Amino acid sequence: MGQIYEAHVSLKKQPKNEATDWSKYPELAAELMISGHPMELMDGDAGQVPITWISGLIDQVILKLGEKRVFVLSVLGIQSSGKSTMLNAMFGLQFAVSAGRCTRGAFMQLVKLSEEMRKDFQWDYILVVDTEGLRALELEGNTTFHHDNELATFVVGIGNMTLVNIFGENPSEMQDVLQIVVQAFMRMKEVKLSPSCVFVHQNVTDVGAAEKNMDGKRKLQEKLDQMVQLAAKEELWEGSPPMAPPNPGYSESVQELKSYILSKAATSSGVTLSQFKTKVKDLWNALLNENFVFSFRNTLEMSVYRKLETQYGKWTWSLRQEMLIIEDQLYTRIENGSLDQINTNHLHGEISKTYVEVTKDFVTYFDDIKDKEILVQWRGPFELKMKHFCDELVCGLQRRLSETIEQMRAGKRLNEKRTMFENTLLQKSKELAHELKDQAEDKVELKKQFNRVWEGWVTELTQGTKPIENVVIANDVISVLTQLGFESSLIHESQASGTYKKFPTQGDYSHYIGWRKKQKQLIDLDEKHSEDKNVNKTKDKNGHLPQQEQKQIQNNIEVVEKEALKLIKSKPVAKRGFNSSYLCQVASHVITRVADFESNWKYCFKKNFTVDLILSVFDRAEDWILNSHAQFIKNNDAHTYLESKRNQYYSVFSSFCRGNSSAVVLAEVICEKLKVSMTEFVLNRTAIDIAGHIREYYPAFNENRLNLEKHVLKSLAEKEDFANYISYILIPNQYIETFIQGKVRTYIKNEKNVQDIENLVKKALYWATEKVQEFDNMIKENVTAVSIASQNFSEVNRFHFLKDAMQEGLVPIIQDLTKLPLIKIFEIRMKPAQMLIDQLSDCCWEKCPFCSAVCTNAVKDHPGKHCVPFHRPAGITGWHIIGSIDMDIDFCSTSVASNKTFYTDCDVSCKVPYRQYQTAGGKYAEWQITPSGSTLAYWKWFLCRFQKDLQTYYGLKFQGKGQIPLEWQDYSKMDAIESLEEIYH
Repeated sequence: MGQIYEAHVSLKKQPKNEATDWSKYPELAAELMISGHPMELMDGDAGQVPITWISGLIDQVILKLGEKRVFVLSVLGIQSSGKSTMLNAMFGLQFAVSAGRCTRGAFMQLVKLSEEMRKDFQWDYILVVDTEGLRALELEGNTTFHHDNELATFVVGIGNMTLVNIFGENPSEMQDVLQIVVQAFMRMKEVKLSPSCVFVHQNVTDVGAAEKNMDGKRKLQEKLDQMVQLAAKEELWEGSPPMAPPNPGYSESVQELKSYILSKAATSSGVTLSQFKTKVKDLWNALLNENFVFSFRNTLEMSVYRKLETQYGKWTWSLRQEMLIIEDQLYTRIENGSLDQINTNHLHGEISKTYVEVTKDFVTYFDDIKDKEILVQWRGPFELKMKHFCDELVCGLQRRLSETIEQMRAGKRLNEKRTMFENTLLQKSKELAHELKDQAEDKVELKKQFNRVWEGWVTELTQGTKPIENVVIANDVISVLTQLGFESSLIHESQASGTYKKFPTQGDYSHYIGWRKKQKQLIDLDEKHSEDKNVNKTKDKNGHLPQQEQKQIQNNIEVVEKEALKLIKSKPVAKRGFNSSYLCQVASHVITRVADFESNWKYCFKKNFTVDLILSVFDRAEDWILNSHAQFIKNNDAHTYLESKRNQYYSVFSSFCRGNSSAVVLAEVICEKLKVSMTEFVLNRTAIDIAGHIREYYPAFNENRLNLEKHVLKSLAEKEDFANYISYILIPNQYIETFIQGKVRTYIKNEKNVQDIENLVKKALYWATEKVQEFDNMIKENVTAVSIASQNFSEVNRFHFLKDAMQEGLVPIIQDLTKLPLIKIFEIRMKPAQMLIDQLSDCCWEKCPFCSAVCTNAVKDHPGKHCVPFHRPAGITGWHIIGSIDMDIDFCSTSVASNKTFYTDCDVSCKVPYRQYQTAGGKYAEWQITPSGSTLAYWKWFLCRFQKDLQTYYGLKFQGKGQIPLEWQDYSKMDAIESLEEIYH
């Protein structure tokens, strides 16, 4: 049944008019298993575990019984040592017994606990696994050794407990069996599985055997380096089992052994049937490879870890979200001038309530989850990471707010003038209104008159003060590069072509290579009659550098850009304004780093390489420079400040013209200031809530890093844009930032989400309005300070009139805020996309040295090696067969199980076997690539869909050993997208 079922499932297209419904086979087998029949787990004839059949069988058992927990009891021993007989006597089972070898492979049988017994155990069934004997006579030499080790590893791995059946007193036989078993247990330890074992010694000759065996045990312990302890005291057999009849005490001894096993099993929670199924699959897949420890993937452990990653993301988001709210409140107080120092202890106090709540949830999660036995290994590290994360949030906020305070202090001179500006403008508005009160009805004339005199007021108030100019980066870039010795024509050519914009993602940098060094000479690579024979081998016949060299260049670009951006962002642009010398320092740094790279390399770059690299850095830094300089202008430029007040003072002027009392005008002034402050508050708080809403409900963002990866790949397939794919493959963190920004923008603009966003706006507005009512606290805590020149409203002495006028004035403001254009969300200081980027990008970004797949660990600086569930064909990053242009289409997980070799980026003269890739050191040693035949259909579709694009991009071909298999072309885009679900299985 199993063979027929697996054969049918393996067919991509099922035969039509099939007479037998083979899909029912697992259901029929499940009914047999539930009724107490043993089922074959390992095919003894083929030495194969039929994974598809076993998975289907157990799935059907789950459907019929539910997700029950089982205690897996397996047995190991030499051939004809009475294993099956012992299990049958112990549990009343039906395993076949006879003289000679009777059990072939492995069989499993369910034993249900009685209702009374279930009260004492954490599981519902015992799943007994009987196996064929070790050291079978049918096998010889290395075949016996390999088969026995494979069988022992599998049986020990799937069991919660393994009975090791030792037969007789022959020391050599005992040692052989124990070495096999101990090796299996050592393998389990290395892959972090921890089954237990019980040694059962049968066929001891006399009553004094216990004492005699003690000496034997000590010798074995020495030989096995204290890896195992024997417990063999019971006399179980007369004669050689199972041929001789059992003595009268056999059944009693078996029941004593059974009681001992159950007493040990009472402390175990067993495994669910699904977990057992997964463990069988993981162990067998690992055994199919040469190196078990190297190949083993504990899918169950990985699944539990991914769930923990998802939960960790929720905990850290709760902390980040609360810290954003704290930042918004403190930022306002800094702007008001009521806060001029930030203390980390104060920030810890502000976040403490949320931290305590998150910590309680953390403890509950680890204590109550069903997989807590697996989860416990990460409790300490994640608890520490949570604390470090909170500390980083506090330190980051303290740094940002301190910078804001410094910026405010830097603009102190302007701040000191603002009160004078306010007094003067109010007084002049009042005087002008008195002069023009007869024209109050002519709004056009009033506006015209006000604008005319306004310019004069500004000129008078800013006399002797020069406006701070905006930055024009393009002009400074040309000036800086020219000063550094680059020709203007070269700069203009690069800017016109736009090559610098895609500089980090260029596939081929061969055209940037001008020279190759030979001893103390420089040799032109394009010179046809070079005397250096090796020069002609530098590039292939199509003029392309070897891919190893291309990768070195690309890695260097990534490092230099990162350093240069960090350098430019260290400049005090927001405090002191932009200075072109900053660009000069950055450009000089790039030039130095390029020279350093050349000094340790055999090539020299043309000038256009350095120009494009510098332009690429400046292009990426431009937004930060402009935003920082704009902040400097806002805090320091009197002209900008006064211009921002024009509408406010026109309102004061027109109100006086209409004959309003000072109380009414004062209320309007206050309300106008409140409108600005409330608008900023509502937008910031709405932005935080939008980010939280998207984080919780948007599928791409509501789980872990692996889930985000899946949605990014799905989006790429749907758009089928090769440039996007290259950006994602080469600079994934930048592309994912772009992906997040695009999704947030789509979410906000989507009409389906308008109601949800409006509800968030109303929520923020309600909160702001409540705070505004608390007028005494309003100025200090939640809205920008209302600085009013009191001498201009000295006649206002009845506060209740002012309060009534304010309440009346707030009505239209609140109505306007309910209709706030959502596009303004993109213009505020706290942007929802950036909040999500900060949250989702705080993870590992290391790339596989072969295929550039990004480590999917959601924790930055995580312990252990980097890994991914599925790798890609190495050819998508330009790997190819050395000495040819044939691209490499093998998946990394396939290559590391092969006999192939590769050359490292650093030494193209040194071959490294793929099986021993970690011996190459560096980034290769930091990765754990599990050998596997499993490949994702997604990347097979990708290679077929973008075959020509990849060939053009890398200057290579899918030919020869890199010929794409015809069957890969059968995968559709839908097949590719659907295969992404395998990432989670």
